[in-house]
Amino acid sequence: MYHEPIFLQPVFQERIWGGKKLQTEYGYDIPFEKTGEAWVISAHPNGASVIKNGPLEGRTLADAWNDHGELFHKQADNQEAYPLLVKILDADDDLSVQVHPNDTFAREVEDHPYGKTECWYVLSAEPDSKLVIGHHASNREELESMMDAGEWDDLLQYVNVQAGDFFYVPSGMIHAIGKGIVILETQQSSDITYRVYDYDRTDVAGKKRELHLDRAKQVTTVPHQKSNVGQQESMVEDLKIKKLVEESYFTVYHWELNGKVSRKLEADFLQVSVVDGRAEIVVDGKAFAIEKGSNFILPYGVKTYELSGEAEFVVSHI
Repeated sequence: MYHEPIFLQPVFQERIWGGKKLQTEYGYDIPFEKTGEAWVISAHPNGASVIKNGPLEGRTLADAWNDHGELFHKQADNQEAYPLLVKILDADDDLSVQVHPNDTFAREVEDHPYGKTECWYVLSAEPDSKLVIGHHASNREELESMMDAGEWDDLLQYVNVQAGDFFYVPSGMIHAIGKGIVILETQQSSDITYRVYDYDRTDVAGKKRELHLDRAKQVTTVPHQKSNVGQQESMVEDLKIKKLVEESYFTVYHWELNGKVSRKLEADFLQVSVVDGRAEIVVDGKAFAIEKGSNFILPYGVKTYELSGEAEFVVSHI
């Protein structure tokens, strides 16, 4: 059906911590004053991307997955739902400290096929920006005691961050994106979040957001396990490839193009986000202009493709 890229329209999410960088840095026509997230490749029920070209123009990525599994080399009943979700997040304020469940907990407790393991590529960060990654509790009893006492400064583990950093965040890891950071997040297609701490913020009605401490205590990994990701670099013609992570749910790369490259599609399908620059992709002799903010999938029907230009990409596959 498709021997060309499947281009996708982002779905925007309003967040109390959101800002305007999705418009000023990525050129998106954002609908909210506080737009926190662009779900740029999504088949999730809470925001499925709409296809912008080809035979399925106007339909969603979820429709494509459900009705045309051949685009993804999907075997019947092999996956319950499209497995991945790619977002760009603009943290104009600190996100809440949170944790996500694994697949087993999600299925048994939330009746959802996927838990949430994710990873972050930092697109930009203001000076002295920080993230929360993990905690300092040595056992579950200590974790629960510190949570109940609100000893957040002692419990939470902070790290400094800058553009180009990468973090792998498996289910069970306490985490939070800090103010002034823009990331591209690749994750399982799940929106299950257990909020641990929200800095005692209130909404416009003066009400604090709900916390989920009981479930957070159940799913948090104790003690904190560092995720040591061994990154690998290689050159293919004029394309510098950095493999950021290869885990059971996804493999993610950063590509830097300075010139031209010809490639085979080496996965069942490839998710591509252009995070800087401009380029052209040619498939079956047909050329498509792409630029910062473009997001597309190379489906199974694409066997080879060419890229030319100067651009950076974050690329992923299952």
